[in-house]
Amino acid sequence: MTVIPRWLGALAGAALLAVPAAPLAAPKTYQIAIQQMKFAPAPSGLKVGDTIEWVNDDIFLHSATARDKSFDVELRPKAHVRLVLARAGTVDFACRYHPGMTGRLVVGKQAR
Repeated sequence: MTVIPRWLGALAGAALLAVPAAPLAAPKTYQIAIQQMKFAPAPSGLKVGDTIEWVNDDIFLHSATARDKSFDVELRPKAHVRLVLARAGTVDFACRYHPGMTGRLVVGKQAR
C-alpha cells in the first residue's frame, strides 16, 4: 500500500479549492427590425442578459408589446430602442397599433 504524506494530500485539496468558477458568457446584442408592417424573425439562442435592439425601419409608429406585459417598447419611425432580457421563458409580442404584427422571443437561462 502506498502512503501519501499528509502535506501532499493537503496541497492537493488546496489546489482543488483554488480552481476558479467558469465565467459567465458575455451578453450579446441582437436586432429585430420592423419593415413593411412586419417584425423580422426573432433570433435563436437568446439568453437572460442579452439585449434586443428594436429598429423601426418603417414609416409608421409601432410598438413591441409583450402579451404578458413584461415589456412595452414604443418605436417612432427610424427609432432604435434597446431592451435587456431579464428572465427566461417564451414571450409572445405584438404591435399595439397593428395587432396583426406579431412575434415570439424564446429566452434561455443565462449562459455559463
